[in-house]
Amino acid sequence: MSSTTSKSQSSHVPLEAGAFLKKAPKMTILTVVLASASLMLGACAQTTKATDMQTTRTFPIAPTLEELRAVSPGFERYTTDTLLGDLWKRPDLPPRDRSIVTLSTLIARNQAIELPYHLNLALDNGVKPGEISEIIIHLAFYSGWANATSAAAVAKDVFQRRGIGADQLPPASGGRLPLNETTEAQRASQVSANFGSVAPGVVQYTTDVLFRDVWLRPGLAPRDRSLVTVSSLIASGQVAQVAYHLNRAMDNGLTQAQASEVLTHLAFYAGWPNVFSALPVAKEVFANRPSR
Repeated sequence: MSSTTSKSQSSHVPLEAGAFLKKAPKMTILTVVLASASLMLGACAQTTKATDMQTTRTFPIAPTLEELRAVSPGFERYTTDTLLGDLWKRPDLPPRDRSIVTLSTLIARNQAIELPYHLNLALDNGVKPGEISEIIIHLAFYSGWANATSAAAVAKDVFQRRGIGADQLPPASGGRLPLNETTEAQRASQVSANFGSVAPGVVQYTTDVLFRDVWLRPGLAPRDRSLVTVSSLIASGQVAQVAYHLNRAMDNGLTQAQASEVLTHLAFYAGWPNVFSALPVAKEVFANRPSR
């Protein structure tokens, strides 16, 4: 390194300080220290403000109908007339079930922008806070942990604003619903035979955690768990699992008319292609079930 370069680099900071002192030659050392401290405190305040902004949870708010109209009048008309004015009022699926289907779809697709509105609507439609808590648990397994975590963050704010406390939520562990041992043994045996050598860990968790624990939690009725599962599978385009879970849903009390209406509702919230991919599966399930 040349001496010229060294001189330039070594004098960079002192030059700035020297210029400052020349402009104020009568400044005492105390004044300089106080000025420096003031600058440091200002920098700390800015850092604290930035940190606060980063740690404060903010969720996107769904636009109002007026805001939709400002962007797309046609979209606002379909939202008002078709979605809210017609679909939600169809008689074959009650509002409570429609809310469960909608929440399951939004969580499965990680579409948080409408979650605050639909969480509040679900509570107004009779879905209990404990049931929402169980829906989030269930979807952690069927749509992924991160999606459930996102939903929990939004639900926390909604619960807080409505004064919903821990006393209204199911415990972390406790009693379980009765298990049909014969049916579960058949399911476990089939899964183990097909995939036990491929992914024994998946097979083990499927039996021990999913079907012998999560599905038996009493905070959500088996029919509603099935409704959540079928909705999330169709919303995610996972049609390979739909036949088993649609049959299970109907075994758990979902009628064919209700299942048909679930598909209709999902067309709007998961999209026509996802529903049309599931229609052949549903058609086969309906055809193969014994008439009752």
